[in-house]
Amino acid sequence: MAHVSIRNLEKSFGRGGFKAVEDLNLEIHDGEFLCLLGPSGCGKTTTLRMIAGLENPTAGQIVVGQTMFDSVEEGVFVPSERRELGFVFQNYALWPHMSVARNIEFGLNLRKVSGAESRQTIQRVAEKLGIAGYLSRLPSELSGGQQQRVALARILAVEPEVILLDEPLSNLDAKLRLEMRAELKRIHHDAKATIIFVTHDQWEAMTLATNIAVMNSGHLQQLGSPDDIYERPANRFVAEFVGNLPINIVEFDEPDPDPFDNWMAETLKVHGLANGIVKSAGIRPENIRIARKDDPDARQQAAVGQARLVDVVPTGGSWILELNAGPRQFFAIAGDQPGLEPGELLSFWAEQRHLHVFDANGSRIPVG
Repeated sequence: MAHVSIRNLEKSFGRGGFKAVEDLNLEIHDGEFLCLLGPSGCGKTTTLRMIAGLENPTAGQIVVGQTMFDSVEEGVFVPSERRELGFVFQNYALWPHMSVARNIEFGLNLRKVSGAESRQTIQRVAEKLGIAGYLSRLPSELSGGQQQRVALARILAVEPEVILLDEPLSNLDAKLRLEMRAELKRIHHDAKATIIFVTHDQWEAMTLATNIAVMNSGHLQQLGSPDDIYERPANRFVAEFVGNLPINIVEFDEPDPDPFDNWMAETLKVHGLANGIVKSAGIRPENIRIARKDDPDARQQAAVGQARLVDVVPTGGSWILELNAGPRQFFAIAGDQPGLEPGELLSFWAEQRHLHVFDANGSRIPVG
C-alpha cells in the first residue's frame, strides 16, 4: 500500500534557522492525487524533496506504507535510491546522450529486469504515452511535450507505488499543458498510483487533484478537495490565492469606506452577518450579479450597489466586467454576452451563500 504519512515535519536552512517547512502534518491516502499548491518559497518543493529523500528533515517523520523513511527523533533515514519512488523533475532530467528507449530502460536496468521483459515494458509504456515512434531519438530531437512523456514513461516503467512530480508542466506552452493535464489524469486512473504533484498554478491543482494542500510560508493553510478549497476557503490567504480573477475583498477597519465597502456592509447586515467578529469579507467576481439600474431583478434585492461599467473583456465563453464604485475598481464575470456598453450605470448584488467572511486573524467564519 502507498499511504504517505507526514508527521510534524520541519526543515530549516542556514545558521539563522530559516524554516522552509514548519510542523507539517499530512495524510495522503493510497491512490490519491494530491497537489501541493502555493506561491514560490512556500515550502512545497522542499516537502517533495524530503519525501524523495533528497533533503534531510530537521524534525518529524515520513512514513510510506509500513516503512519509516525518515524519523529525526529515532535517527532513521532511508537513502533516496532505496525508497523506490518515482520522481519527475521540472526540467525532466533526461540523459542527453541516451536514446528515448535507453532513458526509459534506465530504471529497469537498476532493478535487474531481464532484457526481454525490459523491451516489452518499454514498448508497452511508450505506446501508452504516444512516444513509440520516437524510441530511437535523442531527447534533444524531441519537443517539450515529448520529453515530458519520456520522463513519465521512465517512471511508469518501474511501476512505483508513489509518483512525485515537481512542476513538470511549467516549461510547456498552453496547448501542451492542457494535453498533459489530461494525460496525467489518465495515467493516475490507469496506474492507480499515489501521486504528489507540486505546482503554483491553481488551475493545474483544481483540474488534476483529488485533494489540494495549500501552503504558505512553510505552513499548511488548508487541505481539502478542489471544491472545498474554492468554495469554502479556510482563511483569507486561501481565498485570495485561489481564483483566476482575485476575490473582491473589503476591510471593515478602513477609515474612509468607499461605496463598495458600504454595499458589502449593508449586504452582511441584510443577511444577519454584521457583528464585531467580522473584520473582512469577500465576493468572487463570478458570484456578483449585474443588471441595468432599472432591471426588475435589481429592484427586488434588499442590498444593491451602484457601479459604472468601465470595460467588457471577452475571454471566450465568459466576459470580464471591469467596474468602478466610486474610487474602488472591482470585477465581475458574466457567463452570457452581457450586451452592455462602457459608461453604463449598473446595479450589483450578491447572494448570502456566495459571501466569504473572515475574523481578525483572517480565519473563515461559517456563513448560513
